[in-house]
Amino acid sequence: MGQTSSKPSSSPFQNSQLFFKNPSNDQHTPPRPSIFSPLRPPVAKPSNFIPLFNDCISAASSRTQEYLLFKDPEDKFYPSPEVLTQVFLMTYISQSISLNITDSFNCTAMTPEQRILLGADWVWAVLQKPTKNPQIQIAVLVLHLHDKEEAEDDGMPPNASSESVQIAQKESSNKSMYERMVDFCSSIGKDCYALFLFLGKKSDKGNIYGVLSNNFEAAIGKCDQIDRAFIENFFKGSKYLYTPSGMMQAIVAKKEGDSLTLMIKFS
Repeated sequence: MGQTSSKPSSSPFQNSQLFFKNPSNDQHTPPRPSIFSPLRPPVAKPSNFIPLFNDCISAASSRTQEYLLFKDPEDKFYPSPEVLTQVFLMTYISQSISLNITDSFNCTAMTPEQRILLGADWVWAVLQKPTKNPQIQIAVLVLHLHDKEEAEDDGMPPNASSESVQIAQKESSNKSMYERMVDFCSSIGKDCYALFLFLGKKSDKGNIYGVLSNNFEAAIGKCDQIDRAFIENFFKGSKYLYTPSGMMQAIVAKKEGDSLTLMIKFS
């Protein structure tokens, strides 16, 4: 962990920047369209990384499902939460490199210290061209079934005893991982999303789901506690689950400053 699938030219946590060109003084400016031209609603430009991103997610989900559905006849062995998280992430990274999408859609795995301080396992970022600055970011926290999630309760990775990890743990001990990730995303703005990725749910242990939003901080103002129960509650009454490609299309098409909350099925 702590390695990236590509080496971005700037920090993955900086806010996206908008660059404006000065008005041109060129006298040969093309004429304005006629007032009688048909008016059409703006359409989001297609992003060629989206179907490739979907292929990467499909590969990562399929590989992870092999472990989620594994049953030991003697009930002595099952993959740990850390292993399941790494299987998903490493499969995704391997596939993204193979499909050559890392120049437009970057994946940065967190170090143990970053995971504790920010509450995320990794961060996806849509990169601007040609600067490769992050334009849209998705911080991902993997959640496991209750009987397998002891290692994630306090955000301390197993066997992590370095001094820097202990310092990070002490500095963030007053907040849960859920709250740390929401704080991180809200500090960047509406172009940064928190994605809670469920590797199995009580009602469906063999599939992978997600809740994504750039507006979780609104719950803080209502004195609601951001925890697993709060996030799982989003699924109740939900009539539609997005696909991974549908999730990315919705994010890319969203108007600047708008809030967006989605439920996704990844497998």
